[in-house]
Amino acid sequence: MASLPTPSADSRNRAAALREALASRVVVADGAMGTMLQAQDPTLEDFQNLEGCNEILNVTRPDIVRSVHEAYFEVGVDCVETNTFGSNHSAAGEYEIADRIFELSEAGARIAREVADEFVARDGRQRWVLGSIGPGTKLPSLGHIAYDVLRDGYQQNAEGLLAGGADALIVETTQDLLQTKSSLIGARRAMEALGVDVPLICSLAFETTGVM
Repeated sequence: MASLPTPSADSRNRAAALREALASRVVVADGAMGTMLQAQDPTLEDFQNLEGCNEILNVTRPDIVRSVHEAYFEVGVDCVETNTFGSNHSAAGEYEIADRIFELSEAGARIAREVADEFVARDGRQRWVLGSIGPGTKLPSLGHIAYDVLRDGYQQNAEGLLAGGADALIVETTQDLLQTKSSLIGARRAMEALGVDVPLICSLAFETTGVM
């Protein structure tokens, strides 16, 4: 794994400003990522023959990923999420690239960070990068995957996001409480490893019946 940078004063200030904004006003984030990427018709070569693995585009076609972030900032959002929804052990493992979790996470965060900083330089209005931590494809509560394997994969995911410049981490659309626990603990372990403290957000997915 790549060495992890020391958090800068700028990153600490951005995290503090995000906390203040979340406590005092509506903070607007972006929308869909996958459909925006697919609309640009990436080739099988762009996916390194791993069709549908959007996270690969962070290293093969950063221009496509960048264009999605730019489109959302252009219409006025405060935050964009990184293209890392599948940069976790269970999802990446299905493509046999679980060893690339950190690489793809760091690349995704770095692209979003660069775009956010460019927009801040234009008008001085703060923009933030939310490091996306997706639910993956396996449920530990049903024995699909070992809890510690999942947790450690999420730590790699979060470490890459933070190394790439994410201002916060967002655990998204979880549907299994044990998986939720593993991702939150993995994220906290990552923050401890880097010596940073950023907002940690979690969203849960429920059916209309109330079932996760």
